[in-house]
Amino acid sequence: MDLRTTYMGMELKHPIVASASPLSGTVANIKRLEDAGASAVVMFSLFEEQLKHESAALEHLMTAGTESFAESLSYFPEVDDYTVGPDNYLDLLRRASEAVDIPIFGSLNGITNTGWIEYAQLMQQAGAKGIELNIYYIPADLTTSGREVEERYVEIVKGVKAAVTVPVAVKLSPFFSAIGSMAKKLDDAGADALVLFNRFYQPDFDLDKLDVAPNLSLSTSEEIRLPLLWIAVLYGRLRASLGATRGVHTPVDVVKYLMAGADVVMTTSALLKNGIDYMTTLHDGLQAWMEMHHYVSVAQMKGSMSQQNVTDPTAFERANYIKTLESYKGDYM
Repeated sequence: MDLRTTYMGMELKHPIVASASPLSGTVANIKRLEDAGASAVVMFSLFEEQLKHESAALEHLMTAGTESFAESLSYFPEVDDYTVGPDNYLDLLRRASEAVDIPIFGSLNGITNTGWIEYAQLMQQAGAKGIELNIYYIPADLTTSGREVEERYVEIVKGVKAAVTVPVAVKLSPFFSAIGSMAKKLDDAGADALVLFNRFYQPDFDLDKLDVAPNLSLSTSEEIRLPLLWIAVLYGRLRASLGATRGVHTPVDVVKYLMAGADVVMTTSALLKNGIDYMTTLHDGLQAWMEMHHYVSVAQMKGSMSQQNVTDPTAFERANYIKTLESYKGDYM
């Protein structure tokens, strides 16, 4: 049985990848991920706010509009609060790349070009086989147009692509008004992969302290549906590879993403919940499912349930919306 897949031009031994998480915070854990069967590891993100050479443009973006509500600055963590600074991050990346045989991808998280180009280059020099751009941007300024948001993403991709020779992936938000069009723009800008979708962590209210508080909950398998839809729609229409992330908790989740058209399937929450060794469960479960259903390779599965390959392509569009609503049978029926 052939579990190999190709992602951003690289052949991986199978499609299950450990996505960015605290688990990649030590070389020992990264080696454990490799031993448990991960075909690649995306390092936890280096945040723009951590970079030593922050520009005046970033300072402006962080403080614009806060004159009336200075407490809003507290949403941005102080640089000293981060446990790993840029130099330590690069050192960890270097040591991890030397310690394992699987590809290690660096991850940059920010909203502007500031520092990204330099640190993408430094990540490449440290041994990263690719760079994942996690553009975490919430356009809270009511004067910012959708076009401006899209242009920011495109310019970041172009800038980083021009600065490095390793492949570049973009972890994409699901909140664009026309996701297909945005995916095409990033593909045209040179992105080597699109990873669908970023989980934006919205704040919660602490009613006792009357404060805005972070509240992180792990994903569930139910979250697979939105990225599953768009991977199935985008499959075969872009040059870029497609990475699936969000809601990957069982081997069946992996299978669904592959059949939609994903080149790799990334998981974090399942590993945080069940431990690093759960990577073996996902890998072995994928292989067992393929054997049971007589698939001989991942390539045979990939995209078989995409929009361009299913009998009824409208199942991904409005027709399925109507059928879904009509199919519900509640207690009142």
